[in-house]
Amino acid sequence: MMKYLLSLFICTLSLISFAGAAADSYNVYLARHAEKQRDSDDPRLTRCGTFRANQLADIFRNVELTTIYSTSYQRTMETAAPTAQAKKLGIKQYAPGGLEQLVRVIKQNKQDVLVIGHSNTTPQLASLMIGKPVAKMDESEYQHLFLIQFHGDKAKLIKLTQPLDCTKF
Repeated sequence: MMKYLLSLFICTLSLISFAGAAADSYNVYLARHAEKQRDSDDPRLTRCGTFRANQLADIFRNVELTTIYSTSYQRTMETAAPTAQAKKLGIKQYAPGGLEQLVRVIKQNKQDVLVIGHSNTTPQLASLMIGKPVAKMDESEYQHLFLIQFHGDKAKLIKLTQPLDCTKF
């Protein structure tokens, strides 16, 4: 059942992202880092978090990405790494306090990108990108992804849910 849901999710994401094919259209994917350990200020991913990060790479397998952004924390870098490796892309780091600058760069480049952030920065970044408030993300939420589709100056936010249940780990 989990493979079926993941396949369905990948197909849906691929179809949705197809809209970015026009020259003035592009997609921005925002994800919070995967499940983290609770043993330090800069924790690594848990076993489930590593599985989720690898699942993200599968989800983005058929999505054309030009850049992957992450904060410098271990948990965000470890979440971004499988997708970056699969896409043969480096990971560009950004400062959590520099979200406005990141938005300017992304909007100027107009390319499909993935941004890995945190429970507080991911909704804030989505809000800055679309110019509207976005609901806060609870500290326990790891499964949500945001897709922001840009068509010229118009932006559309789509909230997706990654099909992974970590209670089995």
